[in-house]
Amino acid sequence: MQQRENAAVLAARVVNVALYGERHPYGFTELGTEASVKALTRDVMMNFWKQNFVPNNAALVVAGDITMAELRPIAEKVFGAWQRGTPATPALATPSAPQARILIVDRPGAPQTQVRVGAIGAPRSVPEFQAMQVMNTALGGLFSSRINMNLREEHGYTYGAGSGFDYRRGAGPFAIATGVRTDVTAPSVTEILKEVRGMAAAPMKADELDRAKDARTQSLPAGFQTSQAAAASFAQVYIYDLGLDYYSHVAERVQAVTADQALAAAKKYLAPERMVIVAVGDRSKIESELKALNIAPVEVVTPEGKPVS
Repeated sequence: MQQRENAAVLAARVVNVALYGERHPYGFTELGTEASVKALTRDVMMNFWKQNFVPNNAALVVAGDITMAELRPIAEKVFGAWQRGTPATPALATPSAPQARILIVDRPGAPQTQVRVGAIGAPRSVPEFQAMQVMNTALGGLFSSRINMNLREEHGYTYGAGSGFDYRRGAGPFAIATGVRTDVTAPSVTEILKEVRGMAAAPMKADELDRAKDARTQSLPAGFQTSQAAAASFAQVYIYDLGLDYYSHVAERVQAVTADQALAAAKKYLAPERMVIVAVGDRSKIESELKALNIAPVEVVTPEGKPVS
């Protein structure tokens, strides 16, 4: 219920439903829906726990001033009686590629419009992962990225704008996110799509490519500055089957990304004709201008992403 009052959360929710539909688990946030949460019972939760939270579906990741010889007897004492099981493997069907749409969630009187431009991205396992990350860093992953420099510095439409891929075992979403003044909602969408098209039109110049790669590699130490951060970093190795030597080679893999590889990633994943645009704002002030862009059908939807009759 609180989320319905948060325009940024609403925008993200509607993007997910629009991209994946209501039959795919990625169409919802981890909180589920109001109806699904109300329907939960203790037995349902206990059965889910017993089936899926089993040792052969888990890893113990520990970081700190401790050796394996010290850790093993502690772990065996605590977890030794934990029984193996047969965890459920969720069926993650490949979602259908969406067509371009513009969805409005009406918030009368809102001084800002929360804008999201979303697409279906890629699973974490794709071989072009590093090229995608470098490409997105230049597009919307830094303060000096193309999207932020355009919308914030050049036009003054927003305090900030960015983009990112949400990597999962299945193909997670890609989203460009910003909050803009109501009166510049349509121009902001135009500028965002201009930057998207530009990213896929020509290779990055050497200085921009180097800046993006350096930002990626120089951020790596933050993942190991504390024991908590180190454990979280290595948990990703387990979750996504990256291999125990992943962090030994990740910097060199980032630096090996070429402009042509980044361009290929942009061409593959940044297709405006498959992007969903969500605008959470004052319909009476933004609908006609969004229609005038003539880039996709404009629909008005509820906070759950359902059509408004």
